[in-house]
Amino acid sequence: MIYKNLTKLAKKRKIVLGSRSPRRVELLKETGIVFRRQISDFEEHNNDGGKPYDLAQKLAEEKALLVAKVVANDELVIGADTVVVLDNSSIGKPTDQNDAARILKNLSGKKHTVCTGLAFAERNKIIVSGYELTDVYFNKVTEKQISEYIKSGEPMDKAGAYGIQGMGGFLVDRIEGELDTVIGLPRRLLERLAGEVCEKLEHN
Repeated sequence: MIYKNLTKLAKKRKIVLGSRSPRRVELLKETGIVFRRQISDFEEHNNDGGKPYDLAQKLAEEKALLVAKVVANDELVIGADTVVVLDNSSIGKPTDQNDAARILKNLSGKKHTVCTGLAFAERNKIIVSGYELTDVYFNKVTEKQISEYIKSGEPMDKAGAYGIQGMGGFLVDRIEGELDTVIGLPRRLLERLAGEVCEKLEHN
C-alpha cells in the first residue's frame, strides 16, 4: 500500500506517535514516514457506557490530547487504542493472570470484534478521529493451552489477553478485516484520516 496522504502530512508537520506499544511503532515504521515516539502516563479505563466502539475512539483521543500537551506546537500526535468486543461489551487488558484466563475462556470458540480507534491531535484539540473493525474467530482451546500461554507473559499487556502476531496466533482460526487493526494500528484508516488532516491544514 502507498501512503500518499501520510507522506504528504509528514512533510508538512512533524509526526509523534503517542504510544508505548512496540507493535504500533513497527506498523508505523512500515509506512516509510519519519516520526518519533512519545510515551505518556495515560491511565487505561474501560467505561464504555454500552458503546464499546465509541470507547476505542474516545481513548485514542484522550491519549493523543495528553501527549499533544507536552510536544512542540508544530508537531502532530497520533493516538491509538484497541478494545476487544464480545456480546457488545468491551474487554480491555487483563488485570492479572486469573483475569487473562477468564477472558480467554470466554473468547474460546467464539467470534469477537477488535476495534482500534485512531486520533490526530495538536496542542489542545482533536483534528480528526475514527475507528476500524475486524472480526476474529477463535479456535476452541483447552484450559491447559490457555494456562501455558499465560505463563509466557504475552497476554498481560494486550486487549483481549492475546497477541495475534505473536505466540497467541494459535488461538485464531481466521479473521475478517485488516490484520493491523487487530495488532493495533489500522493503516488504511490512518491514511484516510491523514488525508482529512491535510485538507484541514490547507484550509486554515
